[in-house]
Amino acid sequence: MAKGFNKGPQMGGQAGMMQQLQRLQQQMEEAQAKLAEETVTATAGGGAIKVVMTGDQKCKSVEISPEFMKDADAEILQDMVLSAVNMALDQSRELQQKLMGPLAGGLPF
Repeated sequence: MAKGFNKGPQMGGQAGMMQQLQRLQQQMEEAQAKLAEETVTATAGGGAIKVVMTGDQKCKSVEISPEFMKDADAEILQDMVLSAVNMALDQSRELQQKLMGPLAGGLPF
């Protein structure tokens, strides 16, 4: 063994890193649970279409105004629903980045 080589601090460093990773894992699990509970809402067509989505990108509801149905054809309705869903996904991703982004900065490597 080389002179001055000491395994002790290296092992301590690894144990400390494992503890840090375990704390980070717990924080990520808590953030994921919070994302599953929080919702975002997107609307299209002046509020005629409303989509509610969770922070973990599960669609909770799609509401279509009955008044909008009277005048809209299928193609317009499809476009509006697609637009609202995509906006809700974007908002959900932003929420996810807001909650999870700081945790990624805490990775020790």
